[in-house]
Amino acid sequence: MVKEREIALFEKKRVRRVWHKQEWWFVVEDIVLALIDSHDPKQYISKMRKRDPQLAEGWVQFVHTLKVKTEGGEQLMNCSNTSGALRIIQSIPSPKAEPFKQWLARIGKDRIDEINNPELAMERMKALYEKKGYTKDWIEKRSRGIAVRQELTTEWKERGIKNSREFAILTNEIMQGTFEMKVGEYKSFKGLEKENLRDHMNDLELILTMLAEATTTKLHQERDSQGLNPVRNDAKEGGQIAGNTRKQIEKASGAKISTRQNHLPGKRKIRISKQRDIK
Repeated sequence: MVKEREIALFEKKRVRRVWHKQEWWFVVEDIVLALIDSHDPKQYISKMRKRDPQLAEGWVQFVHTLKVKTEGGEQLMNCSNTSGALRIIQSIPSPKAEPFKQWLARIGKDRIDEINNPELAMERMKALYEKKGYTKDWIEKRSRGIAVRQELTTEWKERGIKNSREFAILTNEIMQGTFEMKVGEYKSFKGLEKENLRDHMNDLELILTMLAEATTTKLHQERDSQGLNPVRNDAKEGGQIAGNTRKQIEKASGAKISTRQNHLPGKRKIRISKQRDIK
């Protein structure tokens, strides 16, 4: 799923971006679509380069092909940083050009501010969740869960886990041990598709996920695990420990912790998947 921070909005139009070389790079097609009324940005860009020879000549200097996260996965797309985007805008006759320039400057400043003061990024994230209708208590748990997850993934990188496939394997071990479902299975259980699973967890689901990941981090550190197999064993054990806690809570309360409830707009907390309930 494309994260909120990887999409910026200009007058309700999505502009995808990627953080590269310590600055934002924006998808060129999205820049064009934000400024013109057209459904074919590729054709417009082609004509724009023909009518502006200087732009065409310097194109490769300020437009780079970068991996951009899209709803269909990572794709190679033409992107430009702020200075390059400003040059492209010069060749687009649009009344939105000046507001877009100001928007670009503000977006860049916001990111620099967040780097210098990470608390700003956290506060913006909390504000987004509030707008979506989440309670403050839930948001605090979600924020803490993000910090726990980041600590775990940092450990994984330092212990030889490099690619996304290995990250997915380890995450599935933790989720399987904790909830008896892998990530994909859990999303189906909640009626989700491309949404972030953790954004649709209740309080105890979030807490148990944090417990599993924090325990896994602790095991890595105490055992100094290195390489996929030892780290995977820790992840499996960390999930099982949290899973045992879940079972104890369920036995004492008489109610399941994992539910089909979600936070989907229009069908909030009532959307039902065809998949069975957890036994």
